[in-house]
Amino acid sequence: MEIERINENTVKFYITYQDVEQRGFNREEIWYDRERSEQLFWDMMDEVSDQEDFSPEGPLWIQVQAMDKGMEIIVTKAQLSQDGQKLELPDEEDKNIDIPMDEKLESLLESEPSEKSTAEDKKDNEGEKEEENKEPLSFVLHFPDIEDVIQLSHYLTLPDSVHNALYHYEEGYYLSVRFQDENMDDSIQENYLSRLMEFGSETKHTVHVINEYGNPIFEEDALKSIKKHFSV
Repeated sequence: MEIERINENTVKFYITYQDVEQRGFNREEIWYDRERSEQLFWDMMDEVSDQEDFSPEGPLWIQVQAMDKGMEIIVTKAQLSQDGQKLELPDEEDKNIDIPMDEKLESLLESEPSEKSTAEDKKDNEGEKEEENKEPLSFVLHFPDIEDVIQLSHYLTLPDSVHNALYHYEEGYYLSVRFQDENMDDSIQENYLSRLMEFGSETKHTVHVINEYGNPIFEEDALKSIKKHFSV
């Protein structure tokens, strides 16, 4: 496994699928079995901690990029804001990037069970009124190549209630996704998110940045439009 220390709060490492198998895991289960994928992650983090003195304490922001022969993983330490409603991630200029807690993705892990339990208890004690006012789940995925978006469009069909728009920004493509059906079960949303992330990766760019500075390609039903215009 190749390890690169980016800064005090971020570390990047690359692991081949051959290395994954040597650790007792197979390629399929690390994408579809959450328990096994977390076991692999913490196994890798133990090695990273030993080599780079990187202590994985508190909430972590994990970005996974699938490649032909392995995976590139970027791990950044995050901190909860004082009101407990946002994660604060340091950017390249050591300024904080605020991320609303209801936009966190599956790859946001709590490393200490006590902290996780506290967060879950707090969520359980929130009133029904706050649940009703909760913003729809929305996020942005990055694709380095348009071919990745084309492959995704032929692999996954999103329901009409899931708004999705495609933009080109800087050196890549960004898919903005928003779940508008408030009655959609969380597990269904998580399933769609998991399948989307097989082709794209998380990004620190918010939907507001993409809308403001990105060049729109399809502002409505992006995946359906891509599938209609491009074959695989």
